[in-house]
Formats: sequence, structure tokens, C-alpha cells
Amino acid sequence: MARIIPPSEFIINPDGTAFHIHLHPEQLTDKIILVGDPGRVNMVAEFFDTRTFEVNSREFHTIGGTYKGKPIMCISHGIGPDNIDIVINELDALANIDFATREVRNDVRSLTMVRIGTSGALQPELTLGTPVIAAKSIGFDGVLNYYAGRDSVSDLDYEHALCEHTRWNPLWAKPYVVEADRELVDRIGGDDMVRGNTISAVGFYGPQGRQLRLHLSNPDLNSLIESFEYKGQKITNYEMESAPLAGLGRLMGHRCMTVCSIIANRYNNNANPNYKSGIRDLIATVLERI
Repeated sequence: MARIIPPSEFIINPDGTAFHIHLHPEQLTDKIILVGDPGRVNMVAEFFDTRTFEVNSREFHTIGGTYKGKPIMCISHGIGPDNIDIVINELDALANIDFATREVRNDVRSLTMVRIGTSGALQPELTLGTPVIAAKSIGFDGVLNYYAGRDSVSDLDYEHALCEHTRWNPLWAKPYVVEADRELVDRIGGDDMVRGNTISAVGFYGPQGRQLRLHLSNPDLNSLIESFEYKGQKITNYEMESAPLAGLGRLMGHRCMTVCSIIANRYNNNANPNYKSGIRDLIATVLERI
């Protein structure tokens, strides 16, 4: 007998929408652009031919429409891996749960999701403005560790080598390492984007080695990360969402990846706060290739 998902597990609003993102199943498109900043959704939608709906709920801003005649939508997820857990689960529910019966549908609908974000580089050769694809995502957030099947989509040897090299603190969540969808990476990346190994941190300051007033539990972590190498590849950059997106996407059967514009270089100690024109160019490229 099919499992009935109880209301406490998946909340459906009185208007028939998913609890946090406030979208109806019929509004969902197969191709989705994800961005962190709710204001950036308008920047993406400026490229659309048409706009069919717009929804605002908390940090989750969505605009649906068409690009070159094909249905597409852009949704913001806010900052952090916890928000990715919410957005990906509710987008998957729109696709694969019958809201009337609360049963999982028999045929899995696979979505294509590309996140466009910003990032800090960890290697000196990554100049400001460089687009870096998270071909491998390294989750310091722990989100995927709460889901069955976590090991089946993770590179366990990479995880072990990283923990050994960095002398990983057992008080922190165990890292997980997940590949983005390879075909999607090749199609979006072309020959003009760097394929990276990207860390998803659980926070912006201490968890990424930034020290303001509070001291860090391991002030050497960033230098250890910068020197780590696995099968000839180094860790390229920090951000906060690529790993849970790639990991949950793989477990659910979706095709997911992240590409970020480098707006700071942690190794060289420089940054560019005026990065929006570069993001606009990256959006245009992704929309052409998705």
C-alpha cells in the first residue's frame, strides 16, 4: 500500500501551494534557475520572453515564464544549505507528490536545476570574475548526512583523504563529496568555464575561516584546504549551497549543478563588490545553454 505523507511531514497551504515556496504544482517548469538573492530573480527574468507568474514568500521569490519559447522559472533560495534543503524538497514535491492524495507518484519527473551564484576563490590563479562550475561539491554543512543513500552518491575516498589532510575536527559535521550532473556540466560549462572542486560551508564567517572578533577553533584550516590535492585536483573555491543541491538532486533523480562568479580571492586577499555586470553576463550564458 502506498504511503500517505502526513500533513506534519509535508505542509500544503490552504490555497494548495507548497508550504514555504508558495508554488502550485502546475506552475513548475522542467528547467529551473536558482539564485540566492531574491532581487536577482528580476535580473534573470529580464531575459525572459514572457512572464506567466510571480510569487513572493519570505526569501523565496519566483518568476515563471518562457525563454526563447521554452518554459522556465527562476527561484531564489536565500543564503545557506538549510534553505537549499527546503527549496529542493518542495520543488521535488511539486513534481513527484500528488497533492490531492499525498502519495508519491509512480513515475519520477526529473528536473534540471542550475544555480548561479557568487564565490570566494581559494587558489591564486582564479582571478575576479572567473566563472567556476562546482563539478565536485564538498559539503561542510552536513545536510546530506541526514538522508539514507548518502554514501551511494558520495566520493568516500575523497572524503577520507580530505579529513586526514585537514585533521578534521570531530565536533564538525562530516564532509560529503558529490559530483554535479556531468552532461549538464559539459553543456553549461562549454570551454569557457573552470571545472572546480567547491566547498559548501555552513556559514560565512567562522566556517569559512574569517576572523572578526571571535577566534577560530582551527585558524589553519584554510591553508590546509588550499594545500590539499586529490588525484591531481585542488579545492578551488568556497560558497554555501552547491553540495546540498548536487547531493539531494542525485538522490532524487534530478540534474543539478552550480556555477559561481568569483567575487573575492581568499588567497590573494582581494575582492570586487561591484560584480553585478559579471553576474548578468553569466546569467545570459546559462540561459543560452540550459
